[in-house]
Amino acid sequence: MFNLIPYLSVVENVVLPGRFSELKKRRILEAGLTLEQEATRLLSHLRIDVDRVKDRPVTELSVGQQQRVATARALMGMPALIIADEPTSALDADTRNAFIDLLFTECKNSGSTVLFVSHDTELGKKFDRTVYLKELNQAFKPSESLNA
Repeated sequence: MFNLIPYLSVVENVVLPGRFSELKKRRILEAGLTLEQEATRLLSHLRIDVDRVKDRPVTELSVGQQQRVATARALMGMPALIIADEPTSALDADTRNAFIDLLFTECKNSGSTVLFVSHDTELGKKFDRTVYLKELNQAFKPSESLNA
């Protein structure tokens, strides 16, 4: 589930953060873009043919396209923290790489921090720090006294 609003178009879904957050809207406008231009820029980087789908309801898109629309929405307004849970699960290798490149570029430009969760161990090589779930489970084992 990508929590897209089914009765809104692709672009309308992506611009939502700028409609609800004055801070995000201001950041976009200060960059010299309208909300719609920023949505189009992000969607294009995620290999969405904006001219073809911008007015279509998101329910008419493939799962991979919906995932990319949700990603564009998450990147709107240069968020300080991005929590990405399996954001590439429905993407082919080329689109996955385009997504990762965009994520890193956007985060570098805005100073954002990314918490990225994935089963794809190949992606771990692209990040500064990787923590495996097994390590976390071992580090946070309850003490023996709590089990008594």
